[in-house]
Amino acid sequence: MRSIRRVMGVDPGLTRCGIGVVDGYPGLARLVGVDVLHTPADAELGDRLAALEDGLVQWLDRAAPDVVAVERVFSQHNVRTVMGTAQAGAVALLVAARRGVPVVWHTPSEVKAAVTGQGRAGKDQVAFMVRRLLRAPGLAAPADATDALALAICQLWRGAAMARLAAGGAR
Repeated sequence: MRSIRRVMGVDPGLTRCGIGVVDGYPGLARLVGVDVLHTPADAELGDRLAALEDGLVQWLDRAAPDVVAVERVFSQHNVRTVMGTAQAGAVALLVAARRGVPVVWHTPSEVKAAVTGQGRAGKDQVAFMVRRLLRAPGLAAPADATDALALAICQLWRGAAMARLAAGGAR
């Protein structure tokens, strides 16, 4: 029998931070919860990061995930956007670490490939496949939320495979 895992995906961002929680194992995922944390663009950086921390703490306490999957920051043209994304991702890492929850990082192309089969899939394709994989055709969620769910699904499926490979290499 396969062990059911709970994964919380975090699509980091200062203005919008997607949160998605799924239960399951490779080949099966069930929606637990989804949300987008918002912070006002005109607020001080410290206040925005503190607000994200509060929201992430609430989600970690409520969902009690086995692992947190965070999107790895990749090079973009806008350095300011990259910095905000990295700072939000660091808050997710810090909050999870304080609770002893392991954190894994996935690139956008890894996530897209895991849920759509194609590493260059668009946001619409990712959202469509997230709805399909979770058997939630009526899920009306913004891209930040479906991206977070895609991260969680990616970890649910790829994380198990990576753990088996690591265990085999340790022998």
